[in-house]
Amino acid sequence: MAPTHDHPGEHAAADPVRLLAIRDTPLSVDEVFRAVGDDAAGGIALFVGSVRNHDAGQDVGALGYSCHPSAGDELRRVAEKVVADFPVRALAAVHRVGELDVGDLAVVVAVACPHRAEAFEACRKLIDDLKHEVPIWKHQRFSDGTEEWVGAC
Repeated sequence: MAPTHDHPGEHAAADPVRLLAIRDTPLSVDEVFRAVGDDAAGGIALFVGSVRNHDAGQDVGALGYSCHPSAGDELRRVAEKVVADFPVRALAAVHRVGELDVGDLAVVVAVACPHRAEAFEACRKLIDDLKHEVPIWKHQRFSDGTEEWVGAC
């Protein structure tokens, strides 16, 4: 039997964008998880991106993120597009800027939807679009003294 969508929990919430931020302070998985709590959500998908100790076969010694002044507006646009495309009950996304150490959290996103499949898909769309469309750049400095800028997150 096909779902009828008669229950309010089957529809997108009135204001599902609960938390969006670009910060120069440490990120909290708990804060993002709490932000997407919703009694009508049967699935919450959360993605955490952390600084790893290597990239492209090189040891990462230091890493920093910087962003364009429009990054907050672009993050909102990306979030609103995910809300328009999925039955999102709640959405949150935070990204770190500044100098980070190996193991630090760089980005935390979460999406709550009525069902798990929708939550997984919406969360993947959110992190992928954030990575490709929000003007945040990564500056990696390698242990051999070389460095590189990685565009758009």
